[in-house]
Amino acid sequence: MDERVKTKERTDNKMKAKRRRFDPALKARIGLEALKGVKTVAEIAREHQVHPNQVSQWKSEVAERLPEVFASGPSAQVAEREVEIERLERKVGQLTMELDWLKKKSKQLGL
Repeated sequence: MDERVKTKERTDNKMKAKRRRFDPALKARIGLEALKGVKTVAEIAREHQVHPNQVSQWKSEVAERLPEVFASGPSAQVAEREVEIERLERKVGQLTMELDWLKKKSKQLGL
């Protein structure tokens, strides 16, 4: 079994079943594999030891969200980076001014 699959034991006394949790990267990879159509859903499910309905669900999720990759492509990421750079430059300027002030005051006090 893949190490990215986590299990969680139920606290119910009636049922002692373990619930498997799958890593988002694994879900995406399985969904994309199903979307490609090279193998059948049943083959993929058997290979990864999951239910075929789960593979179909992940396939639908990948197909539904795929346009988002291109909608908020590099231009949105570049804008976010520029905003972050501006914020960091302001912070560097502020810290430089504080350092200069502290150096001046320490000289005045003879420290």
